[in-house]
Amino acid sequence: MASKKRILIVEDNSESRELLALILRRSGYDIAEAATGLDAIDQAHATRPDLIIMDLGLPEMTGDEATARLKADSSTRDIPVIVNTAFHRESSLVGRAIAAGAAEILYKPTPLKVFEEVARRYLSSDHMLNSPDTNSFRFPDRMVSAS
Repeated sequence: MASKKRILIVEDNSESRELLALILRRSGYDIAEAATGLDAIDQAHATRPDLIIMDLGLPEMTGDEATARLKADSSTRDIPVIVNTAFHRESSLVGRAIAAGAAEILYKPTPLKVFEEVARRYLSSDHMLNSPDTNSFRFPDRMVSAS
């Protein structure tokens, strides 16, 4: 039996993080959690996730900086990082996350079904076979927002 795909959820709001973890666990994924940017880096090294969902407004280290450090590290650079943020599209944090190599940007409030769709898209065997370099998927034609 193939092992479950693992998703690291990085969100400082514990209720939001726990709800997202519950939804994705019910969808069949293994979940690791982090509440800070520094913890995100530690958890990425410890748990080797297949996908990271990263908030930007994090304590200790912002999500854009954590993304930049993960993408600069050869052991974590190929893990797709999906940013989920309440910051405006024009925010410097969003721009820095894009420059750091975020695969996609989601804007809060993000419907829960969007996370399931994103996980399926990035963790499907077709995506892994056709895209060893996840940066080729940096910016799909659509950015998801609930507006």
